[in-house]
Amino acid sequence: MKKNLMKKAVATGLVLTMVMGGGAAAFAKGNDHDRDDKKDFKYENKSNNNNKVNTNININLNFNDMEGAKWALRYIASLSSKRVFEGFEDGSFKPDIAVPRIQAIVAAVRNMGLREQAESAAEMQTKLNFKDANQIPAWAVGYVAVALENDLFSESEDSVKPNQPADRLWATTLLVKSLKLEAEAKAKMNTNLQFKDANKIPAGSVGYVAVAIEKGLIDGFEDNTFKPNQNVTRAQLAALLDRAGNQLPDEDQSVSTGTVNAVVANNVLTLTKNGVSTPYTLHPNVFILRNGVQVSPAQLQVGDEVKVDGFNNIVNYIEVTKMAQQNNVTSGTISAAVYNNNNVLTLTNSAGTTTPYTLSSNVVIYRGGVQVPAALLQVGDVVNITTSGNQVTIQVTKLAQDNQAIDVIGTFNYSTPDAQGKIATVSLTQNNTATIYNVSPNVVITGDRTQLVQNHPVQLKGYNQVITSIEVK
Repeated sequence: MKKNLMKKAVATGLVLTMVMGGGAAAFAKGNDHDRDDKKDFKYENKSNNNNKVNTNININLNFNDMEGAKWALRYIASLSSKRVFEGFEDGSFKPDIAVPRIQAIVAAVRNMGLREQAESAAEMQTKLNFKDANQIPAWAVGYVAVALENDLFSESEDSVKPNQPADRLWATTLLVKSLKLEAEAKAKMNTNLQFKDANKIPAGSVGYVAVAIEKGLIDGFEDNTFKPNQNVTRAQLAALLDRAGNQLPDEDQSVSTGTVNAVVANNVLTLTKNGVSTPYTLHPNVFILRNGVQVSPAQLQVGDEVKVDGFNNIVNYIEVTKMAQQNNVTSGTISAAVYNNNNVLTLTNSAGTTTPYTLSSNVVIYRGGVQVPAALLQVGDVVNITTSGNQVTIQVTKLAQDNQAIDVIGTFNYSTPDAQGKIATVSLTQNNTATIYNVSPNVVITGDRTQLVQNHPVQLKGYNQVITSIEVK
C-alpha cells in the first residue's frame, strides 16, 4: 500500500509553480509582498456537509538568489516543498537576512504538522495575553496560540517580541521544545559545554544547547564558539528546521523513502522498499537533488536511495540520500536495427568502433521517456547502456531524428581500408570540395559496388561523423 505522502494538506486542488523567479510565499507582511496575508490563494469551506475545498497554492522551489547559499539548498527546497518555510513573490529566498521571531515561531509550528490547526478560525480568534499581543499580525495569532498550547514558550515569557531578530540560542531552544525534548534538556542542565564562549550561555539554557548538539540540530563554529546571541539567517533557520523535521515523531508519515528500481518513465518514479514496489507521480517541475546538485528526473539512476515529498500524492521534491553504484555505462549510436530474430543491438562509439550486444530478456529500454521493446529502437538513436547490479537499462539520450545526421551526395574519390580490409574512410567531392569521412565497419553498401570508382556519384549517410550507409548511384 502506498504510504501517505507528506503532512496533511488542506488543499485538494494544488497548483505548483516551480519555475525560476516564480511565485512563492514568506511569513511576514511588508514590501516583499509575502503570501501569508492570504490574498494570493483561496480557501473556501462552505459547510461540513459538502466539505468543499478550493485552493490555488503556488510553491517555488527554484530561487533566484541562492548563489551564495548553495550549502542550504537541500534544506530550503525540502521545507518549501512542504510549505513550512518559503520564499518571496519576486522569486527570491533572501537566505542571508535575519529572521524575525514571529517567522521562526510560524515555521516551527508548521514543521510540527500543525499548520491546519493554526490557521483554523478557532485558533485565529484566540485572545492572547502577551503584553505585546497588539504587535502580532492577525494572520499569525493562530500560530502563536498553537505554539503556546504545545509549550514552545516558557511560563515566565510575557512578550513574543515578534519583530525582534531570532538569535541562535532562542532558535535552538524553540526547536528543541518543538521536538518535545524539554525533559531531556532539563536533565542536561549541568552539562559542561566545551565552547570557548560557554559562559555566554545562561545556565537555564545549557540543557537545550546540549540536546540540540546531541541530536545534530546545530553545531558550533570552527573557532569553537557557539555565539548564542548571533542572529539566525533564513538559510541557517532552514537547516535547523529541516534537521528538526527529520526527527519529528510523525516524520515517517510525511516522507516516503525507497530505492529507485526503474528509470523514470511517463513522469512516474517507482521505488522499492522492503520488497514492495510503489509508483509515485512526479510534478512536471519536480525539484531533485542528487550529489548536492539539482538534476532532471532522467538523471536518477536505478539503485539510487531517495526520499520523496509532496502534496496530494504528487511528488515535488526528491533527494538522493545514497547514490547507486554504477558498475558500467556504455554509450554509442545505434548503427543497425534490432531484429526480433537475433535480438542484437549494434552500437558505434565516438571513435567509430562498432560493437554488437546481445540483449538479455530482462533488459529495460526507454525511448522518449517511455518503456519500449527493442524493436522500436532506431538507427541513429544515441543510447546509454547502464549496468547496475543485475539490472541492465538502455536509455535513448538523443532520438535519431534529433541526432546530428550526415546525408551528402557527391563524386567518389577513393577509400582507405582498415586492418581487416574493410573500408575505414572515404573521400567525397561535393561542390568542388573534397571531404574525408570515417566509415563504420558495419557500413551498408547498396547499388553496384563495382561502380565504386573515382568520379562516380555516391550518397553517404550516417550519424555523429560516422558513415553507416553508402549508396552507389
